[in-house]
Amino acid sequence: MPKNDLLSLSRQLDIVFKELEKELAHLDSGTVFVQIRNNMIGKFGIRHNPISGRNGEWAGVEEGLTAMQIKSFRQMAIESLKFKNHWTHGEISYEFAVRKGLIMVDTVIESNYNMANHMIRYPRATYSEVSAE
Repeated sequence: MPKNDLLSLSRQLDIVFKELEKELAHLDSGTVFVQIRNNMIGKFGIRHNPISGRNGEWAGVEEGLTAMQIKSFRQMAIESLKFKNHWTHGEISYEFAVRKGLIMVDTVIESNYNMANHMIRYPRATYSEVSAE
């Protein structure tokens, strides 16, 4: 069985959210990111700044996501994979915030390509052939 057939991307994303659950329970905003290579999640985590300072003092940590909000967030993230088409390398970022008791999520899907991989498929063209196009 090929290595990338071991776990679907949606199952991998489910595992990511299980791993981040305790951290999400202490945050009310931030960005969850997953880096994908060959349809396998490698690096993942949360970008956040949980402490804000005013007038020389640090504010306490805000309440984090509830279990229901985390579940809803995870479901939205998995559903967002339907918008990932025709690429195997990239990053997906889920910017989240709690507003009026509801979790709001904006998703950015980024595909990445490596030109070296494509050079094998296309023969070398001379400069005159390229400039004629």
